Amino acid sequence: MDIVNPNTKTGWRHEREEASLSDVYRSVQTHKQGTRWRRIAAFLGPGYMVAVGYMDPGNWATSLAGGSKFGYALLTVALLSNLMAIVLQSLCARLAIASGRDLAQACRDAYPKYVSVPLWAFAEIAIIATDIAEVIGTAIGLNLLFGIPLELGVLITSLDVFLILYLQKIGFRWVEAFVIALLGIIAVCFGVQIFLADPEWGAVIRGFFPTTEIVSNPEMLYLALGILGATVMPHNLYLHSGIVQTRAYGHSVPEKREALTYATIDSTIALCFALLINASILILAAAAFHANGKTDVVELGEASSLLSPLLGLAIAPTLFGIALLCCGLNSTVTATLAGQIVMEGFLKIRLQPWVRRLITRAIAIIPAAFVTIWYGDQGTAELLILTQVVLSLQLSFAVFPLVMFTASKAKMGALVAPRWLTATAYLIAVLIAGLNVKLLFDFVAG
Repeated sequence: MDIVNPNTKTGWRHEREEASLSDVYRSVQTHKQGTRWRRIAAFLGPGYMVAVGYMDPGNWATSLAGGSKFGYALLTVALLSNLMAIVLQSLCARLAIASGRDLAQACRDAYPKYVSVPLWAFAEIAIIATDIAEVIGTAIGLNLLFGIPLELGVLITSLDVFLILYLQKIGFRWVEAFVIALLGIIAVCFGVQIFLADPEWGAVIRGFFPTTEIVSNPEMLYLALGILGATVMPHNLYLHSGIVQTRAYGHSVPEKREALTYATIDSTIALCFALLINASILILAAAAFHANGKTDVVELGEASSLLSPLLGLAIAPTLFGIALLCCGLNSTVTATLAGQIVMEGFLKIRLQPWVRRLITRAIAIIPAAFVTIWYGDQGTAELLILTQVVLSLQLSFAVFPLVMFTASKAKMGALVAPRWLTATAYLIAVLIAGLNVKLLFDFVAG
């Protein structure tokens, strides 16, 4: 039974109970007596784990489709989505550091069950959609590199549970190091491919400026929302608000302010790196496919096979496959952690860490595996893009509570979000909701 908070001045209906990710809670020391740079370095890591969600295989599908069909025009959507992500992720760190709650716990402690339970269901749907994209992407990567059948590749992706258990057993920093190492490999692979593609840089720069066609063209809007859903992903909001609490920052207001500053620096730098990767995918598709008259490339496997003749180098599809596999592995690691945060935060399930991870992983991977095996090699691109649109539709159910919590003086105390930040965040939330209404209207209208 929930414990009713007798101190109504806190703004929460219930007291905070078990810490988020309790097995690694405050396990990373922050060198309180060290130099400023050493303290900043101690906070680097969670942002890069969050950034993984902004370049997952589902994002590849939407960026490949957008780049091949519309050239560089949707780069502005990638930029806008990334700016939204920076604002929202800073709010996640603020919520966690000020209240000691992740977003799932905050929803449980702020709302009655008839509100929090549906929010949990929406979060699970978002994680399942995320996992479908990641399972497909990883399986395709294994197929491209090693010829492993798609169905077997799906089963192999389930082994990431044991990888997470091992890395967290030796320290949460090892999880972060694994993720950052794979991100480095992805960056190198795309750097080489962009060099080979030799895009028209003037058109690239113009692509970052908005155009009204994105809203007026239903097909372009559909892909734009897919990119938005793939970039500002609901599970990332839950993830960041949980893993930022792995840092052993102080409890006083000045110490929390410092922790918030460093956590925001971490996530902002990491998300700028994610923008480079996302833009690279779209630029590669525009330069290699759209410029050569191939405007309907949406399959990841098809894109890989076309790169070699178009770029004139046999290593191009191999680099594509390596980057895709690294993205898939990274994304399944972070999605599994997000699943644990969502289930524990909303439902207060207290089990051994390995049992909790197996359960949260099964909830996501079973439907993902079923859909992937059912579709086989055909239709995976449409499914990937659809999962990203589903994520976009679920996004408002995470964004609005986050903005409302961080704007509340009663809930946040001295770390309440300043008015300009709250106004910006509400504008982002309304924009996301409005675009989703437009998408649904166009879908119903046929």
